[in-house]
Amino acid sequence: MSNPELRLQIKRLMVENLMLQITAEEISDGIPMFGPGGLGLDSVDALQLVVALDKNFGLRFLTRRLPKESCRMSTPLPRPSNKRPKPPDDFGALRSAITDGHI
Repeated sequence: MSNPELRLQIKRLMVENLMLQITAEEISDGIPMFGPGGLGLDSVDALQLVVALDKNFGLRFLTRRLPKESCRMSTPLPRPSNKRPKPPDDFGALRSAITDGHI
């Protein structure tokens, strides 16, 4: 899966799980997920997103608190747990697409 395909897959996951009022195609790359000028997600949305990432990609966040700068869609994601579904072959692309806080 290419990086653009992965980004679109993550955007679709967000639209479906967070009930966003826009389509995945309307979410621009690099938009902040939280706060004004971004998608406007809140802490409940963040929890739902973490659960969706775990369920769909087997990703688990090992820390209870993420620094604000980590809430962008391209900061590194935690390693997957051995007890979860196998992540995609291009896990590095997924990691960079999500955790920088930009899609």
